[in-house]
Amino acid sequence: MYMNFWYPVCLSADLTAAAPTRARILGLPFVAFRAAGAQAHVLADTCVHRGGALGRGKIVNGHLACPYHGWQFDGSGQCVHIPSLGADGPIPARAKVDSYPVLERYGIVFAFLGDLPEAERAPLYTVPEYDQPGWRPGLVVYAVDTYYERSIENGLDPVHNEFVHDLQGNIRFRPDRMNVTTDEWSSTVFVKMDPPKKGTTQLEALRNDDNPEHFSASSGHYGANALITRISLSKNNVFVQYMFEQPVDEGHTRVFFLNMRNCMLDEKNDARMMQINLAVADEDVRVITRLNPVRTPEASRSELLMVGDEGIGLYRKHLKEWEQRGWRLNLEVLREKAGDVAYAIPSPARRLAKNWVLDAVPLVAGDV
Repeated sequence: MYMNFWYPVCLSADLTAAAPTRARILGLPFVAFRAAGAQAHVLADTCVHRGGALGRGKIVNGHLACPYHGWQFDGSGQCVHIPSLGADGPIPARAKVDSYPVLERYGIVFAFLGDLPEAERAPLYTVPEYDQPGWRPGLVVYAVDTYYERSIENGLDPVHNEFVHDLQGNIRFRPDRMNVTTDEWSSTVFVKMDPPKKGTTQLEALRNDDNPEHFSASSGHYGANALITRISLSKNNVFVQYMFEQPVDEGHTRVFFLNMRNCMLDEKNDARMMQINLAVADEDVRVITRLNPVRTPEASRSELLMVGDEGIGLYRKHLKEWEQRGWRLNLEVLREKAGDVAYAIPSPARRLAKNWVLDAVPLVAGDV
């Protein structure tokens, strides 16, 4: 698991000014709350006084109050009131918790979990179809009992489709029709497909032209935890699926699934389209929740990668590069110290000030 990327925390609709929302991401506790003006904030969910869970507290005058002793924290993570010191009691400089940059997009609250300054961060992925005429969104969150990297890699695998999904023998992987691109933050696999024979599959019913160039698919990752799949059945029947993945821990993932479509735009089709998408996702889930080992193998010799696995290889290459930058969490130390040490992902403020109470999460030593 890696810091210094944007992670989904919760749905915007679920975060109200009435109460905070807790989330476990990268194996660590976080809390989101809305302050005055409805601004969303995300903090490390551990009070620096006696370890209380801030997310179990309440909102008081736009501040997050710890349920244990009432310490109040603002959106920057600074403690602004300690009841036991009185109304004007001096607040210690170390009375602060990590606060993370937040963006609300596409009905999702995202937090940048890392300490990079803004100029060095990978931008939050842009969904170009969102709010555009002729496109309709659908958003749902579902849980998967698997390691998030296995989920991302499944999406980058064009070979599995004809075996995992019920395509009635119409989709065949052809290496000569695959193209792979990569850049600093992403890799994408493009595949041209033969159009299905008439009357042989439900896909045929969704097509409205006979141009084989329009029958294609692509899937790529962005950063460590976002997967983008584009399925083009015809010019006017395109589905773009965005899976912003929240690594809960080493064996659990929450997928924030945003589906964009330029067909069947009437609201009455929303439930049916989401049902179809989730049924396809469930076919993947039944496979990836039973992989052995659960997590991606550390050594390349532990799996035999073949033609068609180029996207997976590039994803793993990116992860290795981010490990070398010192962004990979040391899960062995986290497991060893669990219950004894309260860790936090270091926030950008740690580059500007010292004297933090919570220990910065242990990282795998990198080259940079």
